[in-house]
Amino acid sequence: MASHIVGYPRMGPKRELKFALESFWDGKSSAGDLQKVAADLRESIWKQMADTGIKYIPSNTFSCYDQVLDTTAMLGAVPPRYGWNGGEIGFDVYFSMARGNASVPAMEMTKWFDTNYHFIVPELGPDVKFSYASHKAVTEYKEAKALGVDTVPVLVGPVSYLLLSKPAKGVEKSFSLLSLLGKILPIYKEVITELKEAGASWIQFDEPTLVMDLESHKLHAFTEAYSALESTLSGLNVLIETYFADIPAEQYKTLTSLKGVTAFGFDLVRGTKTLDLIKGDFPEGKYLFAGVVDGRNIWANDLAASLSTLETLEGIVGKDKLVVSTSCSLLHTAVDLVNETKLDKEIKSWLAFAAQKVVEVNALAKALAGQKDEEIFSANAAALASRKSSPRVTNEAVQKAAAALKGSDHRRATNVSARLDAQQKKLNLPVLPTTTIGSFPQTMELRKVRREYKAKKVSEDDYVKAIKEEIRKVVKLQEEFDIDVLVHGEPERNDMVEYFGEQLSGFAFSANGWVQSYGSRCVKPPIIYGDVSRPKSMTVFWSTLAQSMTARPMKGMLTGPVTILNWSFVRNDQPRFETCYQIALAIKDEVEDLEKNGITVIQIDEAALREGLPLRKSEQAFYLDWAVHSFRITNCGVHDTTQIHTHMCYSNFNDIIHSIIDMDADVITIENSRSDEKLLSVFREGVKYGAGIGPGVYDIHSPRIPSTEEIADRINKMLAVLETNILWVNPDCGLKTRKYTEVKPALKNMVDAAKLLRSQLASAK
Repeated sequence: MASHIVGYPRMGPKRELKFALESFWDGKSSAGDLQKVAADLRESIWKQMADTGIKYIPSNTFSCYDQVLDTTAMLGAVPPRYGWNGGEIGFDVYFSMARGNASVPAMEMTKWFDTNYHFIVPELGPDVKFSYASHKAVTEYKEAKALGVDTVPVLVGPVSYLLLSKPAKGVEKSFSLLSLLGKILPIYKEVITELKEAGASWIQFDEPTLVMDLESHKLHAFTEAYSALESTLSGLNVLIETYFADIPAEQYKTLTSLKGVTAFGFDLVRGTKTLDLIKGDFPEGKYLFAGVVDGRNIWANDLAASLSTLETLEGIVGKDKLVVSTSCSLLHTAVDLVNETKLDKEIKSWLAFAAQKVVEVNALAKALAGQKDEEIFSANAAALASRKSSPRVTNEAVQKAAAALKGSDHRRATNVSARLDAQQKKLNLPVLPTTTIGSFPQTMELRKVRREYKAKKVSEDDYVKAIKEEIRKVVKLQEEFDIDVLVHGEPERNDMVEYFGEQLSGFAFSANGWVQSYGSRCVKPPIIYGDVSRPKSMTVFWSTLAQSMTARPMKGMLTGPVTILNWSFVRNDQPRFETCYQIALAIKDEVEDLEKNGITVIQIDEAALREGLPLRKSEQAFYLDWAVHSFRITNCGVHDTTQIHTHMCYSNFNDIIHSIIDMDADVITIENSRSDEKLLSVFREGVKYGAGIGPGVYDIHSPRIPSTEEIADRINKMLAVLETNILWVNPDCGLKTRKYTEVKPALKNMVDAAKLLRSQLASAK
């Protein structure tokens, strides 16, 4: 019985790739050094899977930045601004596309479906000259082969690639990206031909867009693409992998009748209804890659339940055509539990990271083949039973309080324009008020003091003194720049979710449970294993301390319930919305404590609201309803004079703008600069927005320092569609990943731009 892994994390068990990338970008190591670290990681991943007994091992899922960017490089679809003149694409061009460089900005980045992973969005148009410009897929297949491992090369499928792209700057927004299909397929053919010559017997195309709601012409593109590739693919076994949701019936029908395709992969964790489609009709003689092990969460698989599902499937597709797989790439989960030496033993027994999931897949495949490992199965059953009955999972008071929320609406009593008037009387802000999103640079010294305090190497007094000093520095800096609404800079926080999770009950933390977010950036999601409550106040001490250092308003900084939920590994034994309501009640307590202690501006970040949105339209209204309700719960009890801000990151907001308005925040700051003011088109199209809004005026994810003129130009574009009295001026995200040498001139230019426009507006009157 065969086993398969869709993809695997590439950062390494101890983030080896992250450190190698950052060292290379800082000029401290060579391209050769980076390539060596990457090759060592690939080797260890392939060997680990081979040693476990996995039959279908993926190659080309490793990347030094992002797999969609790798495909862009393979197709030679480099935007002209990077000055590439043909030939094999090297690190210089590749990383310029990902990160920008001194003279040109990076390509846009957006969320990979509904995950917290970001991909680099291809910029395409009718004039792109495609050419085979990166041989990575073939090189890595050969590299594995030389190590004695025969792999399945993985490519982002041609149709999903185009559907995930955007029209380049200057190209009509209505341009049909699928019209480029005929231009990219010849390159796919070259890659396939080279893989066949190198000895590949299988190839995997990831076509996750098949789970989306697709118009018929988009669906037809799959038939067109794979018909065109059919003769090139002949002699190869072809797997088309889908994931992240149920596949709609129409898409299932199209997929299973594609020419030249041998095997179909489905996510049977999130796609429970797909099982019915398979039971109803599965093409004879084809392979089914059954994704029964969850690639997106860290809970141990229920092996007995999975085995029973697999036995049912075996009856439909036949013993030799069923392959046990993961629901999606393991990229979205942590790497290896072995490195968790401090995690509570009982909780640890409930978990499986990527390395353990590989073992689970293999154990299921062996059990199906009649070689069941009783030891693995009984340990698994014991762990599941202990999780089910553990008293630390349930808190009846929390359950009751959350259940009581469902009937009510939880809105503030007064409408937003009346509240803004009351707040302005109190805050007395100038027109185009300036602020930042929350965090300031996290220096080496700062990280060191937090690390040493955690390791009990410095006393609490010394720690508080160091953090206090840092806050004083950040407050003074903002006052020097004349910023209107200040932040304390968050020097005490490691991460915007982890910081709160550590102070809430029902959360556990890993030491090395890192997951790639983008490039070299990793996050370490907290693990929500039980009912959530707030034992004591979490931020009041630092916020009031910071407010005491200035006469200007100081924002209280909180992470919202939906973001805490979406950026955690969430318990899978109750609906997500129930967990979200529990978190909302905990944050509500904190908001009210901040207000009681004299904090009159409170920012509740919902950076991840959009990314929890289900992929299928039919499920979106329910999600938005409880997500927006959760946000309103947090602040429905405050006075009109308390100004509630929220912040949202990289996303396409245009389709959920009405839900954002329904959140009823007083001020929203929103990412806008990298997506080229896409956000503003909503307001151009006549959506009326009465609350305060700060579309980011510059991109903090790039080291570029924008000039005063460039920022003023951005603000002018905003003033063309937004009322002067509601517009705020701010960067598009927190500043913690930047250096002070970048932050200082950028913020100075930002405030200068706001002042320049204030004087222009005053003289125009």
